[in-house]
Amino acid sequence: MKKIILTVAAVFAFGFANAQETTEAKGFGFSKGNIMVEGNLGFSSTNDKNTEVKTNSFEFNPKAGYFVTDKFAVGIQLGIGSDKEETAGTDTDKNSNFDAGVFGRYYFLDLGQRFKTYAEAGVNFQNGKAGLADAKYSGVGVGAGLGINYFVSESFAINFGLTDVLSYSTKKWDGGKAVSEFNGNVNVFNNFFSTAQFGLTYKF
Repeated sequence: MKKIILTVAAVFAFGFANAQETTEAKGFGFSKGNIMVEGNLGFSSTNDKNTEVKTNSFEFNPKAGYFVTDKFAVGIQLGIGSDKEETAGTDTDKNSNFDAGVFGRYYFLDLGQRFKTYAEAGVNFQNGKAGLADAKYSGVGVGAGLGINYFVSESFAINFGLTDVLSYSTKKWDGGKAVSEFNGNVNVFNNFFSTAQFGLTYKF
């Protein structure tokens, strides 16, 4: 009788531990009905003392999405950016932009329990100023990229996004004609940090 009780207890303990592990594993990632809030940041700064040219650029992209299924989310995104160039202490170029649009994201591969990889595409409506004369423009941009979430906890993740793997934009300057541009960055993986954005993701 004692052996039977011990056997049943062992089976129960094993089943409970296995169920708990499965539940914990399912906690890393997203499910239908989840809401995601994310903010990605990119910046760079250079100082060439040979030419006395300094450049600084900054980009911030907050977004929020709703998971229609366990793998697919749709949402809204914003973009705020600026860059400035100085030569011998004098401003020689400066640009700023503001974008607003929508995106779709699909999670297609799990690398273990905590790493979740995705592909994303979005459309943005753009407004900005360029040059020292602050010439204004407006336009539309379409872009696609890849990324990875690493879940530190069940609700909080670090995001690594490869931006502008494919992109197309058209801009119309005040008093001028539209200018279109298409980019395909096929060498993006050769220099990860040249196009990467780093950010934080929170799941509700």
